[in-house]
Amino acid sequence: MSTIKVAGPEDFRDAFGVSRETTDRLELYADLLRTWQNTINLVAPSTLGEVWQRHFADSAQALAAVGPAAGGRWVDIGSGAGFPGLVVAILRAEMAAAPPVTLVESDTRKAAFLFEVARRTGVAVDIRAKRIENDATRFNLPPAEVVSARALAPLVRLLDLATPYLAGDGAAVFLKGRDWEREVAEAEAGWSFCVDSRPSVTDPEARVLVLVGITRR
Repeated sequence: MSTIKVAGPEDFRDAFGVSRETTDRLELYADLLRTWQNTINLVAPSTLGEVWQRHFADSAQALAAVGPAAGGRWVDIGSGAGFPGLVVAILRAEMAAAPPVTLVESDTRKAAFLFEVARRTGVAVDIRAKRIENDATRFNLPPAEVVSARALAPLVRLLDLATPYLAGDGAAVFLKGRDWEREVAEAEAGWSFCVDSRPSVTDPEARVLVLVGITRR
């Protein structure tokens, strides 16, 4: 898919082939994001006018990138305002028998926002208001087929954070900006992995990285 422009729900349905029910949920999500942004810094204020492009479409491409694993156990780390994990959960609501997406977010105010969006949209999620690094957080979750993150940390740090949650044959999907090649090179010094770098559909300088076979060197 080439770079797209998603200005609202109709563009989103055309781009990702989802139902009106899904975009209705995303519209409610956008309204709640704008309301809560007045008291909690959830996203960069400059992006509020481009929620569908900068946050919803950007997050949705993570689901498409992982192929058959898209309906498996999914853990999103450092979820923040829910990108990509809560958007993925809303899209997966159309999938039969897909388990709830787990969102790990240590900031209790942001976790409260995630709870409210999930409650109002009727989407089942498993929200863990815990630090990603805590053994108790990791050990209380079964290994996931997919672990995702966006705008959380450099790739070498993401691998430290993500691999304890990931099944041996699972995939990590990370949304990365223009420095993705440098981050991959730095990570390869201490890690072995296969990486599929896909052009972002929302930013020509960004990439969706899907990593499998991750092991320490």
